[in-house]
Amino acid sequence: MSRFRSLWQASLNATKKALTWDVENWIPPTERYIFNFNSKEEVKKWHLYSDSEYGGMSSASLEITDAGNGLSGTGIFSGNLSLDLHEGSRWNISRGGFCGMRSKKFDGFIDLEPYDTIALKVKGDGRSYISTIYTENWVNSPAQQEDNSWQSFVFVPKGNWYITKIPLARYLPTWRGNVIDAEIEMNPSRIVGMSLSVNSGGGFPGAMTGPGDFKLEIDWIKALRTQ
Repeated sequence: MSRFRSLWQASLNATKKALTWDVENWIPPTERYIFNFNSKEEVKKWHLYSDSEYGGMSSASLEITDAGNGLSGTGIFSGNLSLDLHEGSRWNISRGGFCGMRSKKFDGFIDLEPYDTIALKVKGDGRSYISTIYTENWVNSPAQQEDNSWQSFVFVPKGNWYITKIPLARYLPTWRGNVIDAEIEMNPSRIVGMSLSVNSGGGFPGAMTGPGDFKLEIDWIKALRTQ
């Protein structure tokens, strides 16, 4: 075989290999971990908030359990919902009763365009929780610094582990907790954060409501491609 033909054959083989690699890797996996609450480092990715920032008296914490024996831990989001308000607060809120945990902003964006469902492995307490996805601000006025938020209720019966699946299409656009009455589609390629929250009222029929303690144990949060 001539030197030219050898080079040509080597180049052709390399091109075929590159094309095969591109095709195989172009297809994303059917699931993707977004958060995995298996180490204490996970806590650093979140910050807590509650009505206490506005004169309320609710409280929340996030900790990672120590499973021991080399087993992975899980996250526990817990606290107390109170309807009481501090006297003399400068904030004009009618009542308290909410807490949440929000992820710190991602470094850039998380692209969930190839996926259609959010899945959470959780153990609940009979309350409804709210799953929120934050995307780059393009729905609200550019002058507003808030990210766009998309929300869906999560209800898990008390006492057992469940994998709850929420289609992205079920997340509704909201602004400061109120649903935006407009036909707006989420841009899943520009996700900047997520949160889980709980309040003393609303949610699924039959779910526990009112002030008092709450506890949600979280193993992981994933994106799924089901279609």
